[in-house]
Amino acid sequence: MTLFTELISLDTYNLFLWIMAAVAVVVFVALYFVEAGYGYLFNPKFGFPVPNRVAWVLMECPVFFAMAALWWLSPVKFEIAPLLLFIVFQTHYFQRSFIFPLLIRGNSKMPVGIMLMGMVFNTLNAVMQGGWIFYYGNYEGWMSKPYIYIGIAVWLFGFATNLHSDYIIRHLRKPGDTKHYIPKGGMFKYVSSANYFGEFMEWVGFAIASWSWAGVVFALWTFANLGPRSASLYKRYEREFGEEFTSLKRKRIIPFIY
Repeated sequence: MTLFTELISLDTYNLFLWIMAAVAVVVFVALYFVEAGYGYLFNPKFGFPVPNRVAWVLMECPVFFAMAALWWLSPVKFEIAPLLLFIVFQTHYFQRSFIFPLLIRGNSKMPVGIMLMGMVFNTLNAVMQGGWIFYYGNYEGWMSKPYIYIGIAVWLFGFATNLHSDYIIRHLRKPGDTKHYIPKGGMFKYVSSANYFGEFMEWVGFAIASWSWAGVVFALWTFANLGPRSASLYKRYEREFGEEFTSLKRKRIIPFIY
């Protein structure tokens, strides 16, 4: 018995996963009617603006530190499969929490409401993923199964795609330029939100590698958030660039499909 399992029983944990999955479906539908107003779609109705660099650090770092605490308190922290999944997970969130914000150009803002909602979800996600990987998952003999290798390969593809797409977006403008441009190159050849496609593939890969319901719920949440946002961005590109954009015949977030 550990502190985590004393506080959250397996039945409670499983109920939590079902609730999170149900909420993800609600969020997916809602975001087709209410745009998440940050970045290119910034909307002040979500609260007063916070500098983007600060907002990204505060929004993303809770999951990094919470996951680290759950790992450290775990009785399996040095077993190879949980440790490998932990490293994969933390690699994304270290980059997203502490490197990505430093690379942001310009003086864009994020509404405080979006930042706070991100903080809440990220903390809950640490409980979801850490709870399975470190406390309720059974990873005996896991390194002899194909899931972890296939999943990590998919995750690496998604991680590289996400980083490359972010690089393209950051370099669309020269210093002092405020115009909007259509991203081109890499996976932007196929989708208008290649960075989101990369992030979605990361967590699909993670779900395969962990072979867990918790991982599936996280991938579902990722698409519930980014799928509608990619659709909103697609419409914004259509309005702003017209045929210059539509002639590219891109999908929104999943190549050849959506």
